[in-house]
Amino acid sequence: MFVGRDRELAALQGALKAQRLITLTGTAGVGKSRLARQLVEREQAAGGDESCWADLWQLADERMLAALVADACGLSDHTPRMPLDVVGEWIGERDLLIVLDSCEHVLPACRQLVETLLARCPNLTILATSREVFHLEAEHVVVVEPLPCATDAAELFLRRAEQMGVVPQPGELNQVTELCTYLDGLPLALELAAGALRHSSIEELLRRPRHDLQRGESDPVGVPTPRRHEVLRTALGWSHELCTPKERLLWARLSIVLGHVDASMAAALCAGGPLTSGDVKEALAGLVEKSVVTRRGERYLLLDTVREYGRLWLAELGELDSMAIAHATYFLDLARQADSTWTSAEQTGWYRTIKEAHPDLCAALDYLLDHRVDDALELATLTGFYWTCCGHAHTAQQYLARVLQAGDSGQQARTRQRAVWALGLTHLLQGNHATGDHLARQCLALARADEDPSGLLRAAYLQAMSDLLRGNARQALDLLDGALQSAQEDRGDTAALAGHAVMMCRMLRLFALTGVGQLEESREGATALRAQCVEMGEHWVRSYTDYQLCVIALREQQGDAALEHARSMLASKQQIGDTFGIALGLDMLAASYSASGDGRSAALASGAGQRLWEAVGHPQRGAPDVQPLREMGESTARQLVGAGTYENYYRQAAHADPGAMLAWAAGGEAPL
Repeated sequence: MFVGRDRELAALQGALKAQRLITLTGTAGVGKSRLARQLVEREQAAGGDESCWADLWQLADERMLAALVADACGLSDHTPRMPLDVVGEWIGERDLLIVLDSCEHVLPACRQLVETLLARCPNLTILATSREVFHLEAEHVVVVEPLPCATDAAELFLRRAEQMGVVPQPGELNQVTELCTYLDGLPLALELAAGALRHSSIEELLRRPRHDLQRGESDPVGVPTPRRHEVLRTALGWSHELCTPKERLLWARLSIVLGHVDASMAAALCAGGPLTSGDVKEALAGLVEKSVVTRRGERYLLLDTVREYGRLWLAELGELDSMAIAHATYFLDLARQADSTWTSAEQTGWYRTIKEAHPDLCAALDYLLDHRVDDALELATLTGFYWTCCGHAHTAQQYLARVLQAGDSGQQARTRQRAVWALGLTHLLQGNHATGDHLARQCLALARADEDPSGLLRAAYLQAMSDLLRGNARQALDLLDGALQSAQEDRGDTAALAGHAVMMCRMLRLFALTGVGQLEESREGATALRAQCVEMGEHWVRSYTDYQLCVIALREQQGDAALEHARSMLASKQQIGDTFGIALGLDMLAASYSASGDGRSAALASGAGQRLWEAVGHPQRGAPDVQPLREMGESTARQLVGAGTYENYYRQAAHADPGAMLAWAAGGEAPL
């Protein structure tokens, strides 16, 4: 809920036109983040620059700062560059506003990031919220003050109380301003107090013990004053006192989570001792009623200040270590579930879950690396493939390298081999072919030494991918045929197998068959594998069967069939959220439109694809034999509509909203 601050918003809108770095500073709970969000919304409504919002409160430390900012910018980098370099290159000369929300706990690293990006990107503006300022020469500091007690603060309190279903009695209205003064006009404190009205009258709140709120001299710029800090602690303390013992315990235990939780996660993670699963559900509802927990649809969130308070109580209860263990164990189990159902209809849901849980998975890995190396190895291995496909290849590579360097207990030889496989995959997809090939050979040696059938299949997949990317399709085909034949001898009919490794090898074999010109066999294999994927509800492998069927149709100059498969590929890739795959799918759609004689649509698809290739960080990629299809498609489209018209359509699509272009690609109206 946002109330007032019209004058501040007008001043900030003016500052955005003149300043490149604006820092909103002030004490916790004063409304810095809400003011920033309201400012961005006004700018967008007025046709302002494109904006990206980075929630830095998710970070446990500074290590993932640049990666989080890259993610906020919509980047799914598949290159070996450092994330900060990726962000800087992608922004370039774009007119862009980046919001860095809650910088104080990673201030030194954030200061370096801000300096670097402003130096590299001449048209970039950064809006930061922080309890401390950066102390940079170019910084324009705006101190966010509490709301005026008799006007905006009172309105916020009353509106929030009404929203909570609590309406102060007429006789209490005289005390509203007194309460707002009591709480120094701090928005978060006022919302907590409104939540407390379900259990206490305003008069009772005013009688509660409080800290000395006597006004002193003006606050130093960027330094939260003890007075206002204690005001917020007072309001948090009220809420805490009004909570039932089980609500207090849940508040403390939830503070271990960095991101959002749902009801089932809260129960799984926080139940124990005096708190049963049923108690968690009831206590969660109570915390929402008291404005301690923020509800967003079916998910819940502790604001950073509220989380900090809960973390203090968690330490007081002596449960900090036990909850850190429970948190890491929960996310390891989550990754195991995702892996065990990878080829099922649950696949797309798990992709979203793993992506949204990114900060907590990183926190779990950090804890396990310090305390349980074998578990860290398993978690990094299980998440590595998902992260690589979802645009976190750099993060996956960092953690996989760390766990492999952390030591070998000898207890998880097969997991270690799979970690080498996942690390090799990140390198190949980033274009580090020499390193990827070296890791593929290591992976093969480890799998052969262990005589692990699944490990041998994964290793064959990695080596075959390396061979394909270097143009050695025949070598890749022989390797995959041998691995699949061995699997068939060990397990029976390969076609009936639905495990990760078998399906991935069957998929990659289609690429190899197409690469050596065995199109009919590739089409038959792709059709059979696609049907199996449809029956299972699987999308990742299915998308690449459609990719191969599209390539085959293009080679045989069957434009309508190619269009059908290109659209199907895009639909599957969008289900997963695979930016790399979507970019590749748009390229195939462009070539298919050309083959069908539609030059305008070919130019639009190609331009939309270019926007996503920039987000991926690569020039157009794919198997080497695909590039001629791209070039032929572009040449045909230029001839169909004329070179100048083609360039115009291409540029329009490249600068259009990516979501709108993807909706068009799926069969909707062109937004241009």
